[in-house]
Amino acid sequence: MPASALDLLSGDAQTFVTKVWASRAHLHRADPERLVALLSLDDVDALLTSSAIRTPSVRLAQDGAVLPESSYTRGATLAGRPLTGLVDPRKVLALFEGGATVVLQGLHRYWEPITRLVAELELELGHPCQANAYLTPPGAQGFAVHSDSHDVFVLQTAGSKQWEVHGPDGVEDALLEPGASMYLPTGTPHAARAQETVSLHVTLGINQLTWRGLVQRSLASLVAAVPDEHLPAGYLEDPAALADELDRRLEALAAEVRGLDASAAVEAEVRRFLTTRSPRLPGGLRDVLAVGDLADDTRLRRRPGHPCVVLPRGDRVEVLLGDRSIDMPAWLRPALDELRARRELTPGDLLDLDPQSRLVLCRRLVREGLLEVVS
Repeated sequence: MPASALDLLSGDAQTFVTKVWASRAHLHRADPERLVALLSLDDVDALLTSSAIRTPSVRLAQDGAVLPESSYTRGATLAGRPLTGLVDPRKVLALFEGGATVVLQGLHRYWEPITRLVAELELELGHPCQANAYLTPPGAQGFAVHSDSHDVFVLQTAGSKQWEVHGPDGVEDALLEPGASMYLPTGTPHAARAQETVSLHVTLGINQLTWRGLVQRSLASLVAAVPDEHLPAGYLEDPAALADELDRRLEALAAEVRGLDASAAVEAEVRRFLTTRSPRLPGGLRDVLAVGDLADDTRLRRRPGHPCVVLPRGDRVEVLLGDRSIDMPAWLRPALDELRARRELTPGDLLDLDPQSRLVLCRRLVREGLLEVVS
């Protein structure tokens, strides 16, 4: 993986800020091997034909219509209990050969290269992200012109696809081949058709956190504290009296709004985001088995896509790890700052701690998933 997820998608962070979020489509070409490594045709083949993948992780569409699940799924039993929605590879392959597009939904939840990319991208952007993939047979089109309610990165990993992108200045065509990525702002109408060969592309959806949402969350407790009393009887005949009372209540609320601590509200927003991500622990089994043998010279590495944000709490600190937070004594802050600043280290590098304390800290952070053992 490149040092920055944005390097793969848009060239660099500055390009992303100045061009990508300037409300227009943006094309970028990267090393094709980097994109193919995210999801190849062989990877999709294995998921569809050699795994127990189930709906809603897979859906099929053809000529603008979503096909019923019953046309490509089957039932089975496991330990005597029924399983439903299992993808039937024979049915899927037959429909694909007949022109249907296969959609792999929620790839960030079960395909490790995408999981890692999405985790890194979420930390760089500060917005929740998701990923789907679209396998389209030669010459076919799965969906008619449509728009999405979130920003989209398109990553072409196999074959080619002709995109029809609608903008304020008309319709533009873009041919995406392996190594190409394209950004589409929220609400951009678009459609795409595979060319002479099969097409495979991944879409990364950016579910934007907005100023409106932040303001609403910051004011939620104040609004919730307003008494949920009935409006007084007779206000239809005397609306001026109701307006006077509403003015009084709004003035009181405005005074409370002016007293809000913006820094505290932002800290709460950071904490909310960095304690609600999905757990991502590739290699966790190996780490649990190795943690008992940790020594001063054991090489450790920050797990990619995992934050380590330290918030002061008096004589304690709260450490945000992405999917949750942990509580630690404040005297560990210098060691935690050292961990935050370095990509790799050994317990022996934590010179502020005695040998036993630094091993205890590192063992815990390996178990918590922040650190991984370098084999």
